[in-house]
Amino acid sequence: MNLYLPIAEMPVNVLIFLGMGGAVGFLSGMFGVGGGFLMTPLLIFSGIPPAVAIGTEAAQIVASSVSGAVAQYQRRNVDIKMGIVLLTGGIMGSILGVQIVKELRQLGQFELFVSLAYVIFLGIIGSLMMIESLNTMRKARSGAAVSARRPGQHSWIHGLPLKMRFHRSKLYISAIPVIVLGAIVGFLGAIMGVGGGFIIVPAMIYLLRVPTNVVVGTSLFQILFVTAATTILHSVQNHTVDIVLAMILMIGGVIGAQFGAVAGEKLKGEQLRFLLAGLVLLVCLRVAWNLVVMPSELYSISSVIGGH
Repeated sequence: MNLYLPIAEMPVNVLIFLGMGGAVGFLSGMFGVGGGFLMTPLLIFSGIPPAVAIGTEAAQIVASSVSGAVAQYQRRNVDIKMGIVLLTGGIMGSILGVQIVKELRQLGQFELFVSLAYVIFLGIIGSLMMIESLNTMRKARSGAAVSARRPGQHSWIHGLPLKMRFHRSKLYISAIPVIVLGAIVGFLGAIMGVGGGFIIVPAMIYLLRVPTNVVVGTSLFQILFVTAATTILHSVQNHTVDIVLAMILMIGGVIGAQFGAVAGEKLKGEQLRFLLAGLVLLVCLRVAWNLVVMPSELYSISSVIGGH
C-alpha cells in the first residue's frame, strides 16, 4: 500500500512506516525517551531527506510523548514543576537549533553535520550508560552494596544559587542546571530530530539525583512541549514537516507507547538503562558505518529534495 509524501516528494509503503512508528512508540513508553534517536536515522536510511526526516520526526515525537506521558502521569511519575523549568530552557534551545539548521542547509553541510552529531553524542552517552548499568548489575549479582542514588544526595550542584524545591522528586536544588539541561535537549531536538531522552534521562538520574521512576514521566512531559515548539518552528521557517508522513508515524507511535509503558514497569532501573544503552550504541554504529562506507551512488540530489 503506497502513499505519496508531498514534502519529501516520494512514494512510501504505509505499512512499513506504520510499523516503524509503533516500534519507536513502544520505546518511548518503555524508556521515557522520545525515540527520535532511532526514528530519525531509520527515516534517513529509508530514503527520506535528512531535513524532512528531522522536521517530521519532531511532529511524531509529540504524539508518542503524549501517549507515554499520560500513562506515566496516571502512575504519578511526573514532576510537573521540574518539567516546566526544563521546558523553559528547552524552548530557548530549540529556537537556536532551528536557526542553525537553516544556516547549515544553506551551506550544504547539514547531512554531514547530523551524521557526526549522532556518532559523537550517541557514542558518548551510550558508552557511559552501558558501563554504569553493567557495573550496577554485576554488583547486585555478587551481593556487593550498590551505591544508592538517593533523592537529596549532595553534589556540586547543591552549591549553585537560585534553589527551588521539587516536591515530587523530593529535591531542593538550583534551577540553573535544570534550565541548562532543558536548553541542551531543546537544541539537540532541533538539529538532530530527537526528543533528547537519551541525554535527559541519564542526566536527571546521575546529575540531579531524580528518582528513576519520576525521571521517565518528567522527561516525557518536557519532550512533549519542546518537540511541539520545534515542529512549529521547522514548519514555519524551514518548511520540512511532512504532515502525511507524520500522521502515519503518529498512529503507530500512540499505539506502541501504551504497550511500552506497561513493559517498562516490569524491569528494574539498571535493566532499562542497559537496554537503552544497547539501542543507542547500535544506532551510533550504524550511522558511523554510513560515514565510512562508499555509497552505492556517488552523486545525489537528495539534499535539495524537500528543501523548498
